[in-house]
Amino acid sequence: MDSSASYPILATRVGKAPLVYLDNAATTQKPRQVLRCELEYYEKMNSNIHRGAHYLSRLSTEAHEQARDTVALFLHAASAREIVFTAGTTAGINLVAQVLALSSLFCAGDEILVTTDAHHSNIVPWQMLCQRTGAVLKPIPLTPELTFDMHAYLRMLSPRTRLVAVPYISNALGVINPVPQIIEAAKRNNPATMVLVDGAQSTAHMAVDVQALGCDFYVFSGHKVYAPTGTGILWGREELLDRLPPWQGGGEMIKEVSFSGTTYNDLPFKYEAGTPNICGNIVLAEALRYVMEQGLAAIDAHEQSLTRRMYEGLQAIGGIDILGPKENRGALISVVVPGVHHYDLGTLLDQMGIAVRTGHHCCQPLMQYLGITGTTRYSFALYNTAEEVDRALSCTERALNMLR
Repeated sequence: MDSSASYPILATRVGKAPLVYLDNAATTQKPRQVLRCELEYYEKMNSNIHRGAHYLSRLSTEAHEQARDTVALFLHAASAREIVFTAGTTAGINLVAQVLALSSLFCAGDEILVTTDAHHSNIVPWQMLCQRTGAVLKPIPLTPELTFDMHAYLRMLSPRTRLVAVPYISNALGVINPVPQIIEAAKRNNPATMVLVDGAQSTAHMAVDVQALGCDFYVFSGHKVYAPTGTGILWGREELLDRLPPWQGGGEMIKEVSFSGTTYNDLPFKYEAGTPNICGNIVLAEALRYVMEQGLAAIDAHEQSLTRRMYEGLQAIGGIDILGPKENRGALISVVVPGVHHYDLGTLLDQMGIAVRTGHHCCQPLMQYLGITGTTRYSFALYNTAEEVDRALSCTERALNMLR
């Protein structure tokens, strides 16, 4: 794996302690290759795209559309026309929800199934869709082991199921959901049922082939894949995106405008009104190339090794409730320590140079389901090391000895 030397920010010291950054599920740090790409854009090609006749505009337009091709390659999309640039996972899900609300695909009594461990951004947009259409939102329960309850899901599928929205990996539990089986069951129940996959926590850690999955929409955020904030992707099946209405109006999403009516542009531009995040999208593609250079299989193997090491180390400390099973989890671990507030643990770890995330992780329904207010979450990236895991474990034990 690429060493931490490629990431300037990881040389930071917190007081006298070296930084151990284990908050990667919230956002990843950026390698020099990605940082250089952003600087080079503004130094060499900064211009608006698509409509300019001059040299810089041609350079910028070509780089931007090459970035779209790179994303299509990364996701194994059938066409770059299926790649819509967004501001992130939240923006992508909201775009889908808003467009579906404008369509005629939903009516009163239709059902949307979401997971109990879903992020707020994969719950609230569907609640808003339900308010507008009369559809009903139904949460799929978890098993006692806090995994996806396939038996309950199969019972919940019905002729009224119009959409299933599921995270590939839970950002609060780390559990890898059985997404291929979830999609297959939804399509077997009704081929017209749409499935959206929230790839925020999976895209940086495992290979994704949207055609093989058979889903209808896949969304992810650039900033969790070593790219800048404010970038993201909505992938959608071309046939479906083609027949759905546009969302925002303005420049680029049109072919012709007159006061008597407007003709909308072809995909993907129909969903990209206004000037996009040109630099961010180009840098996102550079980050994806970086991930492909590292190799997703190698990344996954490295991070799984770190996750197992952390899991077993936390078990050895004792008195810690680790949420979810040991196996079949992504590169993150959430814990609850009876008698210790998650914020207090996170604060002490910060003073020792260990960066973790505390709180409800934008999963308040899950926390209510579990009867807790929050957790302490350790999450890993390709630049983390076994030595950092050992240091995090040592500091966790020290902090708990102070708090208990």
